[in-house]
Amino acid sequence: MTIRFQLFTGFIILILIFVIDFFVNQGLSNQVIKNTTYISSSESVIRNSNILHKDMIEMQSGYRGFLLTGQIAFLQPYYEGLRTVPPLMKEQRKLLSTPQQKYILDSINLLHSQWVEYSNSLIKSRLDTLAGSKKYIELFNAKFRKQVGKHLNDRIHQAFLALDNSEYKIRREKRAALQNALYKTRVLTLSLTITSIIVALLSSFYFIQVITSRISKMVRQAQTISNGQFVVIEDKKKDELNQLAISLNTMSETLQKNFNDLTKKNTELDQFAYVVSHDLKAPMRGIANIISWIEEDHSHELSTDLYKNLMLIKGRTIRLENMINGLLEYARVDKVRRGAEITNINQLLKEIIDLHVPPGYGINIIGEMPVFKTEKIHIQQVFSNLISNAVKYNNNQQPKIVITCEEKKEHYIFSVSDNGPGIEEQYFDKIFVIFQTLQERDAFESTGVGLAIVKKIIDDYKGTISIKSEPDHGSTFSFTWPKSIA
Repeated sequence: MTIRFQLFTGFIILILIFVIDFFVNQGLSNQVIKNTTYISSSESVIRNSNILHKDMIEMQSGYRGFLLTGQIAFLQPYYEGLRTVPPLMKEQRKLLSTPQQKYILDSINLLHSQWVEYSNSLIKSRLDTLAGSKKYIELFNAKFRKQVGKHLNDRIHQAFLALDNSEYKIRREKRAALQNALYKTRVLTLSLTITSIIVALLSSFYFIQVITSRISKMVRQAQTISNGQFVVIEDKKKDELNQLAISLNTMSETLQKNFNDLTKKNTELDQFAYVVSHDLKAPMRGIANIISWIEEDHSHELSTDLYKNLMLIKGRTIRLENMINGLLEYARVDKVRRGAEITNINQLLKEIIDLHVPPGYGINIIGEMPVFKTEKIHIQQVFSNLISNAVKYNNNQQPKIVITCEEKKEHYIFSVSDNGPGIEEQYFDKIFVIFQTLQERDAFESTGVGLAIVKKIIDDYKGTISIKSEPDHGSTFSFTWPKSIA
């Protein structure tokens, strides 16, 4: 399974969880809204029921007052009720939510209509009585004394109680459903949130433990390879990282093979260099000795030109031997390691000055030189070559050498300055190339190896070397050296 597919699957699972959460919450929210809306409208149902019942009671009170007193003023609530009760009935019917409630309201409406019919007959007869008719007494004895109106009002009252009780019951049910929906919403939201967090944590743990650990292992492998240890790692998963692991293992095996071949070739080259140098130096010394013998045995017989030619041969021979020695020294630069040791640069410079600087030179060491742990033999070789060059090529009547040090965060910057003839800028790069020299070929002291060795040593320590110089104004060589070495 590829990493892309694993990531895609994880995202799909999280998306599905959120989709389920959305739709379930949507359904529960609709229930909450529905139940909340019903509870709000239930207040209107109860309020309208109370108003309707109150109007009917006031109609009954006005009706009774008129019958008992015969005063028409008592009929005002009755006639008001005839006007307001029918609209209230219609409004109440719209608010009711169940067929049972609507049936009860229809029963109330029917009973109220029967009571109105009954009360209208008595009111009419009562009005006729006031005008001299005797029909009211008959109706009063036939209906009022038999409590026909009371029975109708009692039934209306019971119907209103039933309607209110039904509404209160539904309200309790809706409130319970609302609370249940809210509870389910909270529980479901919390459950899905916890599930999402768990899935996210498990995914993170998986990618950290499985993928990141594998990447870290490959990074360590790459670092190990860069340090010259060509290891391979085992990775059996079939994904993109496995392809990377295979590539790294292939690279490591290839580098191992190339390194072994290079080591073998370097060993052979070293052996060849030493053999050739030994075989070359022997005849060089022989030629130099023969010329010395000729000079000693036949000095009185040699012409000036012949003597000059013999000295030229002798100088070239010595120069060639010095070049061979320089070549061997250059080849051995990165192979000689004695291990880091505490090095006092100030003391080291004094030893080099005593060895390479003749009396009469103005030597000035400016500032406090550091004491730190480094490969002493190599930094000693760098200073020796720079200082000996400053002495060798200085033709000033009052030669001077100035050595300084500047400390940085991770390295030191050392500088060696002289007041010699200087170097033109066009030759700045040339002087660091092996066997390249600005001196005449007959000046055997100059082999063109010293600065090449300096640059090779400094490059080996990941440092830099630069030169500032102008003709007749001396030269300043500056190089960086690490505070600590691996």
